[in-house]
Amino acid sequence: MTGTTPAEYVRAHREELVGLALDLLAIDTSNPPGDTREIVTEIEQFLEPLPVDVERFAADPAKPNLLVRVPGVSDHTLLYNGHLDTVPFDADAWTRDPLGEDADGRVYGRGATDMKGAVASMLFAIRAFTATDATPPVDLLFAFVSDEEVGGDAGLAALLDAEMLDADACVIGEPTCTVDRHAVTVADRGSIWLTLEASGEGAHGSRPGLGVNAIDRLYEAVETVRERFGTERLEIEPDVAAIVDESVEYYAPSMGEAVARDLFWYPSINLGVLEGGDAINSVPQSARAEIDVRLTAGVHTPDVLAGIRECVADCAGITIADVSWSVGTAEAPDSPLVEAVAQTAADVTETRIFRRSATGGGDAKKLRHAGIPTVEFALGTDTVHAPDEYVPVDVLVDNAVVYTQLPATWQSQTNESDR
Repeated sequence: MTGTTPAEYVRAHREELVGLALDLLAIDTSNPPGDTREIVTEIEQFLEPLPVDVERFAADPAKPNLLVRVPGVSDHTLLYNGHLDTVPFDADAWTRDPLGEDADGRVYGRGATDMKGAVASMLFAIRAFTATDATPPVDLLFAFVSDEEVGGDAGLAALLDAEMLDADACVIGEPTCTVDRHAVTVADRGSIWLTLEASGEGAHGSRPGLGVNAIDRLYEAVETVRERFGTERLEIEPDVAAIVDESVEYYAPSMGEAVARDLFWYPSINLGVLEGGDAINSVPQSARAEIDVRLTAGVHTPDVLAGIRECVADCAGITIADVSWSVGTAEAPDSPLVEAVAQTAADVTETRIFRRSATGGGDAKKLRHAGIPTVEFALGTDTVHAPDEYVPVDVLVDNAVVYTQLPATWQSQTNESDR
């Protein structure tokens, strides 16, 4: 179809894009167990007629990943990343088919917006380039990965460990938008996951004064951590502060401005698990808690962790049994990648594109720590992980159009930055 642009091809073949999305949704990739063999085979069959290089890579045989390379004009490489697994679903809670249904201009199914819909749009962008004989202005690398929903090691982490992702920038197709508010995610938050254990002295529940209640000790320790660290305003660098301000503006309509502001300017501390005791009429001798601490990008997580360790050391009968942590990451709001995605998305949607932080962190953090500038972008809905998850057909099309037009905009921004 010489003379037709990839974007025009996408818009002219929207029904085929819908069919592709339904084919992906029809394959249950709930994680756990997260088996992606069937969907990877489905994608291989879709790509088989196209003149592209396809490579399957599996650290876990049940959770393969797929790499697709589309050669371009320049030696810069733009990576597109999408995960193939989904969270589980309860079919009884759905009014639509969780394994795919097309109705009223919407595509329903588990993963429709997170993120098999975006994966379908990426795959259709590949077809659009090849069908129109259009050589991308840069090399394109697509990584369709497993194991994202549980933060497992078989997906993106395995590809990074094997040094198979040589790219200059990356766009992850995670949903970053609602139906009427659009954003590119340029930052994530650091985390500290703590397991605290408390010891006490047992006694009969009718004589609690003769014992030491381990649950009481533990809860007091959690409250001490909250008071000492959760009320201390974070020191955030000016570049990240600009992202925080735009993030607050983005989230304010859904959670309130005060909640959104506190979410980024202060640590968030959530008591997720509290266990202890054997019977209602006994003073518990032991207890266990798991705490999730989140920190805005730019905050040095090890410093906060060191302070928490000192705090816990002051709490009688409390020890840290386990800890894992990560440092939040961010892209400069005016970097070539951020500018390119925001500009391309704004041109397609004709709306404002916020440049915001995520409230958590996922594969984008792994890629940034690996030295690959990364953002998340996909139009979508706020039905992520919910019953009757859906994506409008127009959104599938617009995502594919953005993914076809982005390479040229990114090359232009990169060239301008290099001058």
